[in-house]
Amino acid sequence: MLYIFMGPSCTGKSTAVKRIKEILDVEVFTGKDYLRMAKDENEAWQLFYDKLLVAASSAEDSAKDSIIYLITEKEELMRIADIENACRIRFTAPLETVKERFSHRMNGRLPQPVEKMLERQYTDWEDMDGDLIVNTSQSDDLKKIIELFEVV
Repeated sequence: MLYIFMGPSCTGKSTAVKRIKEILDVEVFTGKDYLRMAKDENEAWQLFYDKLLVAASSAEDSAKDSIIYLITEKEELMRIADIENACRIRFTAPLETVKERFSHRMNGRLPQPVEKMLERQYTDWEDMDGDLIVNTSQSDDLKKIIELFEVV
């Protein structure tokens, strides 16, 4: 199964993956991790894309070929828009929560350019649909995601 965890920075995608990895041996890719698959970017993308297709076509209850692909930029999502049978899960949290979480990554300080980047990302993802939408500021939503993988 192919799971697409998508949404702006600091909405809980990596936290969810960490919890899922505790219960399930699933392969995880983030952003441009695929570049390690080959020396040439186009070849690496094709190998990665083929791997995503295999995962998307595997049985829902088979963890063997499952992949979680974390996406922060909408452009990355557009590159795989034609892959069918993927479970697209959009992660969200209130903008102020996102800013607070990101500031912790930067020793409590959130520079203006970073704040503007977060606001842009947040706006970009606001109207995006998913098979499931998870608001990680609500602990019940995060629990639902974990339970989804416990069943697999």
